[in-house]
Amino acid sequence: MGKQNRVMDFFSALGRSLMLPIATLAAAGLLLGLTSALLKPQVQEVLPFLQGTAITYVITTLKTITSTVFGMIPVLFSICIAFGLAKEEKEIAAFAGFIGYYVFLLSASLIIGSGFFDFSALKMSSILGVADTIEMGAFAGMLTGILTAILHNKYYNVEFPVAIAFYGGKRFVAIVVISAMTVLGQVIPFVWVPVSSAITGLGNMIASLGHFGVFIFGFLERLLIPTGLHHVLNGVFRTTSVGGVYEGVEGCLNIFLQFFDKVPISELRQFTAFLGQGKMPFMMFGLPAAAYAIYKTSPKAKQQKVKALMIAGVAASVVSGITEPLEFAFMFIAPPLFLFHAVMGGISFGLLSLLNVGIGNTGGGIIDYLIYGVLVPGSNWHIVILVGIAFAIIYYFVFKWYFIKKNLSIDVNEDEGEESTSIEENSQGATALATKIIDGLGGFNNILAVNNCISRLRVDVKDMSLINEPLLKSTGSMGIVKPSATHIHVIYGPKVEKVAKQVKEAMKK
Repeated sequence: MGKQNRVMDFFSALGRSLMLPIATLAAAGLLLGLTSALLKPQVQEVLPFLQGTAITYVITTLKTITSTVFGMIPVLFSICIAFGLAKEEKEIAAFAGFIGYYVFLLSASLIIGSGFFDFSALKMSSILGVADTIEMGAFAGMLTGILTAILHNKYYNVEFPVAIAFYGGKRFVAIVVISAMTVLGQVIPFVWVPVSSAITGLGNMIASLGHFGVFIFGFLERLLIPTGLHHVLNGVFRTTSVGGVYEGVEGCLNIFLQFFDKVPISELRQFTAFLGQGKMPFMMFGLPAAAYAIYKTSPKAKQQKVKALMIAGVAASVVSGITEPLEFAFMFIAPPLFLFHAVMGGISFGLLSLLNVGIGNTGGGIIDYLIYGVLVPGSNWHIVILVGIAFAIIYYFVFKWYFIKKNLSIDVNEDEGEESTSIEENSQGATALATKIIDGLGGFNNILAVNNCISRLRVDVKDMSLINEPLLKSTGSMGIVKPSATHIHVIYGPKVEKVAKQVKEAMKK
């Protein structure tokens, strides 16, 4: 059981670490999509002022700079994974993550260029100024980031005798990372050929399943939501050859963002099948209809509070593509409905692939829909509306039927008010909300580490039995997940950044 907990904790932390670079890519993708759309002749015919020299220069500059971000995915992964997995001195780990990735590239280029062995089967590129080094895409960043974090956690507080004490602790991390990455760079070229072949084979197998393969991806993407591991699944498809290869570029997101303004969307549909388009029917139509059904079936005394909660959840889902506030509202009181939702997620992905929709990026909300759908000729954006209407009808009646049949209603804070949301400081300098959350987590002494992703407060604790779930729910939590015996997710939705900041500040006092 202990080993299983460690494995779950590791993958949960890995998924959290991948969120920052993936979110950065999504934001950069929106800017790239907007600038690319503004440069299209069809748009400029409607808006002639865009053809001005100065405006064209500004838009082109933004587009060029934004597009370079996607070539930095491996180094972003290395830095962010090292940062995310580090237990202490995270900034030192992030610095070591960059150094480790660069040393790895340089070491690999040296063995490849030595002439001692034939590495002609390897894919090579010039990366970060290192010529003819091994091209592993995002996997290189993941590998070096994980190894750097492991070394950092082991050696960041090492102590040496006085004579060489200067080289201990944080400084020794850089030394050991450079040494380890030098060795790794010498070894990897020998093992990467069969590994890359296996990865490519996995991608080909999924591709060979056609629309059913897309359905499986969509089903798993939703099903893994409670654990947070959907970030790992998405990261692999978006940035590695598992998600496809096109003209040497690996990963469905990388391919789409690098080529969508260069080739017809018909060329990219096989890759957009794994991106945001598959989420749009249930994010923009299905879940809002489910929220309405939940509201309609709530007892009259609860309806106003349920209405406020559902409106906030619908706004997050439709606009920003954050679905957890709605999903966690029914996930635990109605598990069969969440399984139904996961199946519908798979159908959504598979059906839009079958109907030749071509809408990319990762969010799945209305912003992606407008920029990458409505503004892109041949994207078949209207199909999303037709499928979405059908999804809305199905979700509404299924949720209404189930809630009525089981006589269910979602939990809302009966004493909701200033007490549960106050941000005023108490006498110790901590906010009332932060203090309440810390108490719900078992107190200061029970908390080992506090982090967050887009919608969840992620906390490592000593003793899970000390968790007070009713108290946590009274702070505005929409749900609680315990991936292991020492790790807990408290769902707050888009406001989690503010909540996490308050809790972290309170922990320091």
